[in-house]
Amino acid sequence: MYIRKTGQIKFTDDFFLPFGGKLNKNNRWVKLAEIIPWTDFEDAYARNFKSPTRGEEALSVRVALGTLILQTRLKLVDAEVPLQVMENPYLQYFLGFDSFEDTRPPFDSSLITHFRKRFTPDILMEINNMIAMKEFESVEDNDVDDEHDDHEGPGPIEPSDEGAQISFDDIPKKGKLILDATCAPGDIRFPTDLRLLNEAREKLETMIDLLHAPDIARVNKPRTYRNRARKDYLSIEKQRKKRIKTVRKAIRKQLGYMKRDLEYVETYLKDATRAELLSKRQHSELDTIRKLYEQQNYMYETKTHSVPNRIVSISQPHIRPIVRGKAGSDVEFGCKVMTSVVGGYTFIEKLDFESFNEGTLLQEAVEQYLRRFGYYPEAVLADSIFRNRENLAWLKLRGIRISGPKLGRKPKVVSAEVKQVERADNGDRNAIEGSYGVAKRKYGLGLIRTKLENTTKSAIILQFLVMNLDRRLRFFLSQFWIRFLLASQV
Repeated sequence: MYIRKTGQIKFTDDFFLPFGGKLNKNNRWVKLAEIIPWTDFEDAYARNFKSPTRGEEALSVRVALGTLILQTRLKLVDAEVPLQVMENPYLQYFLGFDSFEDTRPPFDSSLITHFRKRFTPDILMEINNMIAMKEFESVEDNDVDDEHDDHEGPGPIEPSDEGAQISFDDIPKKGKLILDATCAPGDIRFPTDLRLLNEAREKLETMIDLLHAPDIARVNKPRTYRNRARKDYLSIEKQRKKRIKTVRKAIRKQLGYMKRDLEYVETYLKDATRAELLSKRQHSELDTIRKLYEQQNYMYETKTHSVPNRIVSISQPHIRPIVRGKAGSDVEFGCKVMTSVVGGYTFIEKLDFESFNEGTLLQEAVEQYLRRFGYYPEAVLADSIFRNRENLAWLKLRGIRISGPKLGRKPKVVSAEVKQVERADNGDRNAIEGSYGVAKRKYGLGLIRTKLENTTKSAIILQFLVMNLDRRLRFFLSQFWIRFLLASQV
């Protein structure tokens, strides 16, 4: 059950320290706790609990979300989080405790997995947007005339009942929308067809051992030729330079071993009681292995190297190859993320393991900008994949400029004014490239270690959320010191 904690500590003076003294009000964790609207997320968090009166009392939304935030910010593994909280009074204040307790951890590390599941990607996306919009909502917009008040509210503008055309000139335009996409690589071994087939074969052999266990004293176990299959695999895997024909021959052998093992497993599973010998995880892996065999057999017979929804990891079948064309890594394996940056804050436009063309999402991103802020951007800063003819015509109709050269042959003479605008756009576009660099190096976006599909998406959103929080914290502290210095001069 979940009970709302309306009396959570709010002031550092009320936080009890057994060894005396008080918390520093200017500490980063104290300031961070002040700028997060904890109670705004409580309704979404409380929906995870079926009964409000039955069961063990759950930890508060501040403990759950705060734990995920500090884990992401400090890049800690699950087992280390409760130990860090136990040793640090500022972290305990950040999580909403009313006194410092260092005799035992405040919660078990296994609860962090449940925290990630309770804060679904949709909830975290809403929280990220709410945090990013806080600073924009606090700034009064004095540039928009009173005659445009009807267009300042959220939501796209609809045509009138008479069927008149929308005048996009009447919609105010302000700010710049920066768009780009990146890949958040998953923590998997680099996949090759031969390596995947060998791993699947070994898992099938383990399943055969378990399913045959009740008959081990009466019937001989089916022959799997595991030693020969292992030897065939290693003879190719150990070679530094593998010939294409040699690899293809090895794949054909492993497909044969897999086909035989799958037939054995399917025969055993006809007995419903024997099927209970396999764990839930093994049943899930078996479904993945069946699909993997179909894909690999199809690619072998058709002599191709691509197939829709290609499986590159048995333990994480949701991961897909994402072609990025970057130097050093043409293909990455993980989740593709499309984001937008407005005023230094990052909004997630789309998050998917399946590869998608981000250029087709420009129009939706611009309309989303209108819904968020009540006006269109003055300019869209994006790379060449967004500058197709359809998007250019759509933006031109709305009077929105897009960065980059026009389609067609390059002009022989470029004016100084155009060059200056291009340099300014390239400088502004660095904000989104920088956000990816910071997220990958500081917050862990460069290697996602979670295993489940939803928790992986939640981990990715959390990293951008914490990055937005850090930006708000820097702005908050800068305003504090400006006020302090001005007051000291009076």
